[in-house]
Amino acid sequence: MMRRKHSKMSGIPLARIIVCVTTIGSPAFGLTAENRGPISTNRPMRDRQSLVLTVGQAAGDLRGSDDKVLQAGVDYLHRLGGGTLRILPGVYELQNAIHLRPHITMIGSGEQTILKKRPSVVTALSRDSDWYEYGVEVNDPTGFVPGGGIMLRSSTGPGQWQFDVLRATITAVQGRVLFLDRLTRENFWLQKNATAATIFPILTAEEVDDVRIEDLVLDGNREHNERINGNFAGAVFIQSCNRWRFRNVTARNYNGDGFSFQVCDDVQFENCKAVDNADLGFHPGSGSQRPVFRNCTSTGNSQGIFFCWAVSDGLVEGCTLSDNRQYGISIGHRDTDNLVRNCTIERNGEVGIFLRDEGTEFRSGHRNHIENCMIRDNGDRQPGIGIDIRGATHDIAVVHTRFDSTVGGPQKIGIRIGKQAGPVSLENNTYGGCPIPIEDLRTQVSP
Repeated sequence: MMRRKHSKMSGIPLARIIVCVTTIGSPAFGLTAENRGPISTNRPMRDRQSLVLTVGQAAGDLRGSDDKVLQAGVDYLHRLGGGTLRILPGVYELQNAIHLRPHITMIGSGEQTILKKRPSVVTALSRDSDWYEYGVEVNDPTGFVPGGGIMLRSSTGPGQWQFDVLRATITAVQGRVLFLDRLTRENFWLQKNATAATIFPILTAEEVDDVRIEDLVLDGNREHNERINGNFAGAVFIQSCNRWRFRNVTARNYNGDGFSFQVCDDVQFENCKAVDNADLGFHPGSGSQRPVFRNCTSTGNSQGIFFCWAVSDGLVEGCTLSDNRQYGISIGHRDTDNLVRNCTIERNGEVGIFLRDEGTEFRSGHRNHIENCMIRDNGDRQPGIGIDIRGATHDIAVVHTRFDSTVGGPQKIGIRIGKQAGPVSLENNTYGGCPIPIEDLRTQVSP
């Protein structure tokens, strides 16, 4: 007859084994933060470490002072699945954009690292180019070089944004023919005033996710470059990109937008500056969701932050939007459910915060919330309004916000609500020096 064995294993009671199993990974088991690593134990090395590559002018893994050395660093890291490109101090003069790749972190040395666009040239095409060609013929090829950036444009209407555009790289110059790295994809015809120019963003990407940019100055060399609409370029221009992070980056003196991102989700800016750009400081473009601007500054541009079409669930927090020629913030076409809080919006040429008239209720920017802001001395040009709510916009909330106009200051109206506007909630706001705190045109009866 088999005897029943006692419940032990190697002399340890079963109950004790159960207790030990349930505490694996806890301090009681002995795997503290200090001894969990593969060096102090026999644990496998499963945490991947990415490469840090240094670029400099007199030191570094790669050495140079132009776009080619920076692009070489980015592409080298891309081959390894990503990594960090550290850019040492210096002025790097660019003949082409830096094209970012997924999982790249680019870190400069603060204000001592400057990526500067070289002067541009522009010339008319001398021969029609159809949409399937790898080259164009121009009147004057002077200033166009192999490896340089190029922008082809042909007019489709009278507006600044009504162009067919191609951004490309020149691969060869043969006489007056400029060869390109990509097909034209549009018709660039003489009758449409087709031109070629050495215009390009400083940093750019299309369909590239998960990028970080830190501690850099991007200088557009505005006085020596042709102006370009922000739908096509900017000091930063990215399209269909997600989860980008900008920290301590300044975009200045670009003859267009500072930061422009189109159809991009979850793009965040922290302590960034857009200064003295010809057009928009920050341009969250069409369809971009959940943009975040924290502790940023936008000054000396045409507009501080321009919410384009259908930009939703954005956050503008702790920002200073000042001395822009038109608006501090502009919100319009289907720009909904955005929050502006703890911001200073002052001395902008026309309006502090402008909610645009988009023609119909469906197209308007609804459910935007403005909280705990200082809106002061806007409108030294005209019309001198802190917040201007136009069109069929509804469900706008303005709370705990102060409207100030210094003695004789330009901001004559704190809040103006247009005739077609829907419900607007105003709570606990204060008005100092504004002759008209609130002008509600909904309540005025036409004679």
